[in-house]
Amino acid sequence: MLWLLHKSMRLIHGIDALRELDLVSIYGGQNQDSHSVVAVGVFDGVHLGHQRLLHQLLEMASARQGIPTVVTFANHPDQVLHGSAPPLIVSVQHRLRLLRRAGVLRLVLLEFEPRLQNMTAREFAEELLVEKLRTRGLLLGYDSALGKDRQGTPQHFRDLGSKMGFQVATGAPFEVDGQPVSSTAIRKAIAVGDLARARTYLGRFPSALGQVEHGEARGRTLGFPTANVALALGAVPPSGVYAVEAVVDGDTFAAVANLGTRPTFDGGKRSLEVHLLDYDGNLYDRELEVTFRQLLRDERKFDGPDDLKAQIAKDVAATRACLRA
Repeated sequence: MLWLLHKSMRLIHGIDALRELDLVSIYGGQNQDSHSVVAVGVFDGVHLGHQRLLHQLLEMASARQGIPTVVTFANHPDQVLHGSAPPLIVSVQHRLRLLRRAGVLRLVLLEFEPRLQNMTAREFAEELLVEKLRTRGLLLGYDSALGKDRQGTPQHFRDLGSKMGFQVATGAPFEVDGQPVSSTAIRKAIAVGDLARARTYLGRFPSALGQVEHGEARGRTLGFPTANVALALGAVPPSGVYAVEAVVDGDTFAAVANLGTRPTFDGGKRSLEVHLLDYDGNLYDRELEVTFRQLLRDERKFDGPDDLKAQIAKDVAATRACLRA
């Protein structure tokens, strides 16, 4: 069994690990930790609609005396079911971090594979929800349809739950300013650089999570050392220079970021370089979460390092003013 401790959240990775799970042996039969209240979904982006569902999960977990638990998928089910899937708003690792922040204490991360695809709603309920997660409550989206042939509608699970001993509740559609909050709308907003609209739907500014890689140290020679963040899967805005916030080990720093191809030097592949203001430390091989707050200017090619250095100094000043405001 693969048990991973992700700070305050327990991660169970894969259906085989879930099938080996024995909560009674770990916690004892009467301990609240040995029971679950479960929400199932992709939760891509963990947007405002998801956040309301997760708040409902926490309330339900408190009332039913179970651990708030999310079952989610490392790959989008549509890729298997329909041959294609929409691009992710955030990487899977980023999604786990956002779910933990939302209060999820137990997370089951599954690959959507034939074993799951061919599992009936009853088998899903009996084998995974009841036997392994000891589920006291199940929370589904209003339009959920789980299991083989999409037979696991909320009403079907209510019928199963009445026989197996778990309560079923559903979330409701979520709107902001009369518009439904959807992952599709968020992707479109980020793709065109409409950070304000993306923030309206996400409940936070769009962000990216990646590991800091070794670069060519050009920023350091200019007096502005940068962290080269490996861009994982996820939606990022158009190329440009941004005022951002960077989170390192839970601490937030003002920063300026260049998202693009570095045309002054090599015009190579698209990358994300982040200069943290008022930070002195080694970031190599550490995770950096970068939140895009405001576009400062378009990326452009400069005549040489001195011109670029002067512009970066202006970008730093603009970033300080932006984030103070």
